[in-house]
This record gives sequence, structure tokens and C-alpha cells, in this order.
Amino acid sequence: MDYLCWLSVIYRILYVHMKDDINFYKSIFKNKLPLTELLKDESLFSSVPKNWTIVVTDIKNSTEAVANGLHNDVNLCATGSIITVLNTIKGIDKKIQIPYFFGGDGSTFIIPDVLLSPIMTALNNYSQHITNTLKLNLRVGYLQVEEVYNNKVTLRITKLRHNKYLTTPVVLGNGIKFAENYIKQSFDNTANIKDKNIALNLEGMECRWDEIYPNEQHKKVICLLVNCDDEKKQAEIYGTIMNEINYIFGDLDSRNPITTLKLKLNTTLEKIRKEMYVKVGKNQSKYLINNWLITVFGKYYFKFFKAGKLYIYRVSQLSDTIMLDGSINTVISGNDKQIKRLQILLDDLESNKKIIYGLHTTHASIMSCYIEDREEKHIHFVDGTEGGYTSAAIMFKNKLKQLRFS
Repeated sequence: MDYLCWLSVIYRILYVHMKDDINFYKSIFKNKLPLTELLKDESLFSSVPKNWTIVVTDIKNSTEAVANGLHNDVNLCATGSIITVLNTIKGIDKKIQIPYFFGGDGSTFIIPDVLLSPIMTALNNYSQHITNTLKLNLRVGYLQVEEVYNNKVTLRITKLRHNKYLTTPVVLGNGIKFAENYIKQSFDNTANIKDKNIALNLEGMECRWDEIYPNEQHKKVICLLVNCDDEKKQAEIYGTIMNEINYIFGDLDSRNPITTLKLKLNTTLEKIRKEMYVKVGKNQSKYLINNWLITVFGKYYFKFFKAGKLYIYRVSQLSDTIMLDGSINTVISGNDKQIKRLQILLDDLESNKKIIYGLHTTHASIMSCYIEDREEKHIHFVDGTEGGYTSAAIMFKNKLKQLRFS
């Protein structure tokens, strides 16, 4: 075989290998098991390829921003980072799928290395846009998965199909947490090049829902963060906690804070003006009036039209209220008695040094949306009011400090 033939064979092998790596997440089977059963079978999890990268966005001083009443801006900013990444990938190849995680004041993505350059460019431009529009500092950084493995940390992933419409990633191992901590300590050293020639693409961003109250007056919205550092025991401990949550609060539909009865559009011009300003970066009378009219009509569309009622139902089914990225992050609805029962288990696990948790209760949840189309391609990111996840993280971080100095 001559030299050119050998090159051709090598190229085909490398191309197939690269293509397989790009399709790694897409090819993972969608498990229809309950989460508690999924966590019992770790053979369903696959290690993320070394040539993938963890990308993190994080709002600097988000606690201070929330304390100053800017929790909606913080939430909107984190949502926009997800939309930026997904739209960037869609512009490259609509068939590529990646796992991502919404954290209230930031987001995390696991991407193939081949996408790193365009995604970092898009995110850094989005960061500059957020500085200009919301006066928030959205930091962006990344760490290669190979570096995670070099530090003897694992990163295993699978998919969980919650219902007909919603499938989410489930991660075991401390890989994401390791990367987030590393990146957040070295944000200033990461590439932060702003390319003014790259246009923002926030198409599909919609944030027009009012605060969403629980379906019963005496219920509250609970934002819970739970971390187990022992990679060998994560699946067992998280399974125990999720079993208890199911027992106390009911299944996912029962404890979902996003209920069809309480969904209500915010038709104020101010709400749409905020969305407009973040989405396009300037005032546009045509955008403002057109979207205000659409939103006003939407109130009647959802109430009286069959297609509108179906869309409302799908919103509740496509609301991302539980995330497992090596930690448990969930928003649920329940009463004081249920919360106290859950805390008994959490306090017991914490006193035995198996977990650390943070919990924030509030009166309602808030929701931001990415709408590709109004049939089945829309996803809704849920957080609690008054900071939600950010406020729960304050409790978590305080406990962590106490442990370090005890």
C-alpha cells in the first residue's frame, strides 16, 4: 500500500473516531427508569471522553446581586448563557447534542473539544453583552476532561427520560465539581477574547412568566443542594435521599412547583422590555409592541384554545426541576411538615459526615425559557424567588467554611 493510501486510511480512522466522540452524548441510551432505580445500576453510566471539555459560566458576586433584588437578572443571565451555547452548536451542526446544567447564577456544559473555540468566542461576547446591558460580570472558563482524570477524579454520565417530552443528563463522580472549583479559582487566567465581529444569537429566549405559586396555599417552594464527596457512595446516598423525597413529597409531578393551574403570563411592558434589552441589547419599539401584543393574546390562547392548553401542559412536563451533576440540585413544592421530615434525614446524613446540604425556602418559583418551537422543542429553567439556588448555596458554603476551620 502506497503512502497516499496509508494517509487515506489513517484519515478515515481518525474521522470515524472523532465523529464517534462528537456523538458520545447523543448515543447514550435514554433510561426510562425512575431516578432511584437508575442510581442502583452504575453500569448504565459511561465515562466522558478525555477529549471533551467542561465549560463554566458564573456571575461574580451573585450573592450581592441577589441581596440587591436582582435575582431575576441573575437568572436571566444564566439562562442566556445556555441559549448562547445551544444556538452556537445549532449553527455548526444541529445533530450534535451536549449535556448542560443550569445553576441559577451560572451554567455548566460538557462539550467535545472541537466545539471549544466557537463556544468560548460566543460566550465571551455574551459576557461582554451582559456587562453592557445588566451590569453583571459573567465569567467564563474551561477545563479539559483529561485534566480532571489526571487528578484521579471521575466523571460518568447517563440520560434519564422523565416523561415523553423531557430527558436530562445524570452525572456521578466529582468531575464537574472539581472543574468548577478549578475554573472559579483561575477565571482571570482563562482566555477572555471579545470578538466584536461575532453576533449574539439569543433567539428563543423568552422570560414572560409571572412568579409561580405552589398549587396549595400552605405550600412553599424549596431549593435544595446536596453534595456527597465520596464518589464510591454517591449513587447510594443520592438514591436514599431521592427515595425519601419521593416518599415525603410524592413523585416528580406531585412535587413539581410548576403547575398548570398557577402558570400566568406577565403582560407588563417592563417585563418584555427587560427581555428585549438582554436579547437584542437595545430598545426596539417594534419588538416591544409586537411581543407585548403576542403576550396579551397568549393569556386567552392558553385559556380557551386546545393547542394553548396543550402547550401549558407541556411547559409543566418540560420544566427542569431536578439536576444531578455529581450533586443534587432540585426545586420542589411542599409544606412545613414535609420540609422538616426531609431535614431529619439530611441532618442525620450531615452529622455522619456523608453529605453537606444547603436549603432555601421561598413563596414562589421563577421560570425562564428557551423556545425553539412551540410544539415539543422548548425547555424551562426553574429557580426559586429571592435567589433560590444562590441562597441555598450561601447556606452550603457557610457549612463548608465551618468544617474547614473546625
